[in-house]
Amino acid sequence: MPTKKPLFSRQDAFALVGAICISLLAIILFTRVGELRHLGYFGVFLISLVSSATVFVPLPGFAVVFAMGAFLNPLLVGIAAGVGSGIGEITGYLVGFAGHDAAMGTKLFRRHKREIEKYGPLAIFALAFVPNPAFDVAGIAAGAIKMPIWKFALATIAGKTLRFILLAYAGGIAYGFWQWG
Repeated sequence: MPTKKPLFSRQDAFALVGAICISLLAIILFTRVGELRHLGYFGVFLISLVSSATVFVPLPGFAVVFAMGAFLNPLLVGIAAGVGSGIGEITGYLVGFAGHDAAMGTKLFRRHKREIEKYGPLAIFALAFVPNPAFDVAGIAAGAIKMPIWKFALATIAGKTLRFILLAYAGGIAYGFWQWG
């Protein structure tokens, strides 16, 4: 008599529980964002990590990057935010790796999955670079196709870092115009 395959493997269950716990912790910590701002670059890192660690719950970490670009070195703000955000996006990857999410049946998921299968980390880089509120779906797709986590993380960090450097410089320029006017 053949044995039944379990609905969840231990690895799948661990990934899913980990993603849920990280998302809940991120929501709790984001309510304390004001307390993290005084931490400078480390605060930018933490705020970006927390705002990206939630799956399908948008937390506006980009606003902190824009604002902090006016008060700190924009290059370092962008790097801190990009690394934090890239690490935070691993929660979406873990949900996809576990293989159980409602997003997997959506048209957007199928499109991102095709792009990632075709272009690999380059697709992740591009999706992380452009302002993309649905990046969680790309992370889920990358996890679902079992892209190596290190490739996902490096491509995400690179794309987000470049985007946040530009955003931090824009914040610094906007603040300069505001002070000048």
